[in-house]
Amino acid sequence: MDHKEAIIQAAIELIVENDGHSEEITVREICNRAGVGLGLVNYHFGNKDRLMEQCIERMINGIVERFQHIQENTQSLTPFEKLEFLGNMTLDFLFEHCAVSRISILTDMRVPKDYDNTNRTYLAFLPLVAACRPDLDESGVRRKTFCLITVMQQMFLRVGTVSRVMEVDLTKKENRKAWHSQILHDILEV
Repeated sequence: MDHKEAIIQAAIELIVENDGHSEEITVREICNRAGVGLGLVNYHFGNKDRLMEQCIERMINGIVERFQHIQENTQSLTPFEKLEFLGNMTLDFLFEHCAVSRISILTDMRVPKDYDNTNRTYLAFLPLVAACRPDLDESGVRRKTFCLITVMQQMFLRVGTVSRVMEVDLTKKENRKAWHSQILHDILEV
C-alpha cells in the first residue's frame, strides 16, 4: 500500500473509532497509525480538512454503491415502494452516522463536484422517481428528484427545526419513516 492510501485508511479507521468526530483526530494520530511522517499529509492532501473530506467521501461512496445494488434486489417492489425503501435507508444512514453525514452534505454544498455524494444520491433516486411518474417529462422528473433529495438533506441537517415546525420527532425511526412517506406522496403527487 502506498503512503497516500495508508494515510486514507488510517484516517478512516480513526473516524470510525471516533464516531465520525473528525475534529477530535490529530494529524499526528493519523500519521502514527499509518506509519508515515507528518509532512506526507500536507504533501498528499494539503491539509487535514482536505484529507477528512476525501475520507468521508470514500465512506459515503460505499453506501451509495450499496444503494444501486439494493435497487437490483428489490424487483418485487413497485417503483414507489423501492423509492420509499431507498429513502428510508438513506435517512437511517444519515441519522445513525450523524457526524460523517453532516460533513459529507456540508462539503457537497460548500464545494459541489460533478460526482459528489449528493449528486450520486440524486442519480440513484432519479430512475425511481421517473418510474413512479412516467407521465412527466425529463425536466419534471429532475425537479421532483432534486426536491426530494433537498428535503431529505434538510430534514437531517435541520432536524430540530423541522421536528418543531412539523410537530414530529424525526429522531425516531418510525416517525421519520411515516414523514418520509408523506413527503414522497406530496412531492410525487401520487
